[in-house]
Amino acid sequence: MPTANELAQRFERMSQDRGTWEAHWEEIAERVLPRTSGQFSGGSTRGEKRTDKMLDATAALGLERFAAAMESMLTPRNGKWHRLRATNRELSKIREVGLWFDDVTDILFQQRYRPKANYASQQHETYVGLGAFGTGALFIDELTGGPGLRYKSCPLAGVYFLENHQGIIDTAYRKFTWTARQAAQKWGVDRLPNRIAGALESKPETEFEFLHAVLPRDSVDPTKADHRGMQFASYYVALEDKQTLSEGGYHTFPYAISRYVTAAGELYGRSPAMLALPAIKVLNEEKRTVLKQGHRVVDPVLLAHDDGVLDGFSMKPGAMNYGGVNADGRQLVHTLPTGNVAVGKDMMDDERAVINDAFLVSLFQILIDSPQMTATEVLERSREKGALLSPTMGRQQSEMLGPMIERELDLLARQGLLPEMPDALKEAEGEFEIEYDSPLSRAQKAEEASGLFRAVEFATNFANVTQDPSAFDHIDIDAAMPDLMAINAVPMRWQRGEKDIQQIRQGRQQQANDQQTVEALPAVAGLMKGRAQGA
Repeated sequence: MPTANELAQRFERMSQDRGTWEAHWEEIAERVLPRTSGQFSGGSTRGEKRTDKMLDATAALGLERFAAAMESMLTPRNGKWHRLRATNRELSKIREVGLWFDDVTDILFQQRYRPKANYASQQHETYVGLGAFGTGALFIDELTGGPGLRYKSCPLAGVYFLENHQGIIDTAYRKFTWTARQAAQKWGVDRLPNRIAGALESKPETEFEFLHAVLPRDSVDPTKADHRGMQFASYYVALEDKQTLSEGGYHTFPYAISRYVTAAGELYGRSPAMLALPAIKVLNEEKRTVLKQGHRVVDPVLLAHDDGVLDGFSMKPGAMNYGGVNADGRQLVHTLPTGNVAVGKDMMDDERAVINDAFLVSLFQILIDSPQMTATEVLERSREKGALLSPTMGRQQSEMLGPMIERELDLLARQGLLPEMPDALKEAEGEFEIEYDSPLSRAQKAEEASGLFRAVEFATNFANVTQDPSAFDHIDIDAAMPDLMAINAVPMRWQRGEKDIQQIRQGRQQQANDQQTVEALPAVAGLMKGRAQGA
């Protein structure tokens, strides 16, 4: 067991190692996500203005649209964006196993989207952090005071993490601030350091820094039912006093941490905002210049001879300024040329286009700008979108959503909220895989479906021209239909089992045989009548 001093020292090293990152993040926060500015520099004051360095809102709006796009393509609130199924395909064909996985999926979504769980809002905040800073962290734990799940998006300013030898995040340190009263509610007065306990009596709302460390346990004792038998150790430490407040553990890693993209040798992710930061800075300066020029156009600078009429000159509407023109009507007061504001606007539009491209706004604008499309065109556009988004959004499925779902299943199973597993699945030790049914996943799979449709279309044309139906012999519809229903997210309970399908086909064959018999009866009757007459 590491001591509180060892945990604090390790945290200090992690904090020092990312100093350059924090300067970069603070620069982005000031211009893209001003509500978080000051968190990385330690200079924020609650309630202060934080938009001083953001002259144009294009990047901020692009970030919100990016988060909305991530949610709509990966975790839409109005649909089931993933399913569970057995790793063994033969087990997946067993109806009882498929129904069990359908029930578990239903329970997952029911618990995840309960109001107390607060998943939707916290996941959205995680996407915002991902777009701004390149790294998002979501904490998943049991619901306090009852069965269920709870979620908390952790600001990057307080989250530090490490990878194992396989590049998987398995260590996380989170620094947070609580008042003395909150600390007493969590751990009790007896476990608090004297300094915090003393503040509890005189100034209970005084804030102190704490540290939550989660790391792999060096030696797991499977015979122990307490935290010593858990894969991950958990420690809460009073940071300034270097005193351990509690020790616990987790069977699964409680943080789902994902990076947008990473550079070689770097731990933290890089974001769309980092890519667009030069354009954001240029746009802000262009906006500053255009504002000055626009001010001069609307309220122009006046030029006059040194003995002109400006001393008594009035700029009020309807004012009469005698002496502003000479006897010939020539103006004696002129405006200072202000330059071409339209050129400045065009330059700003160029930078806005770059920013919108970085935040994927332009990509999602395609379907909006082309609403009058056929179903085939929509399918092709979806396929193209899936191909463009899969390298970046696909990483969120493997780094964030996959570990999150495994964590959820572990918590729900230990709370007894999952149905009993079928015997066939028990024999396979409950091995399962996650099949994503989000709009992104369906867009990625659209290539397979469109390929089948093109093949069927070709076979149909070939058969019509040549009267040869042999092209259809290459299409195994029994293999294709289950996959097509999976691509289109058809629930297992809406699908017929193999026994039902065989019964339907046998009935259809029997009906065809009966029809042939009925159609043949007149001919048989005529033949029998002819034989009788011949006899």
